[in-house]
Amino acid sequence: MFFKNNKKIELKIDKIIEKIEKSKLEDLATIMGNKRQIIIRNFLAGVFKGIGIGIGITIITAILVLILRQLVSLNIPVIGEYISDIVEIVEKSK
Repeated sequence: MFFKNNKKIELKIDKIIEKIEKSKLEDLATIMGNKRQIIIRNFLAGVFKGIGIGIGITIITAILVLILRQLVSLNIPVIGEYISDIVEIVEKSK
């Protein structure tokens, strides 16, 4: 009886080991344990996020300015004045 339970336990342990190897938990534990790699990875992630935000805001602002210029060229009486002021302010800040 003891040997049957022993084999069941061994099979369960083998399954657990196999799942751990598939999940690469050991690699994750190694990376999490190395503070230098964590700092470098987080620093690079922050730099690239900042660059992405800067590029994204620039593109969105350029698109908005183009749309506003088109609205000004339509000569809508009330809206045109406000939009032309906004476009002038944006162009002066360049």
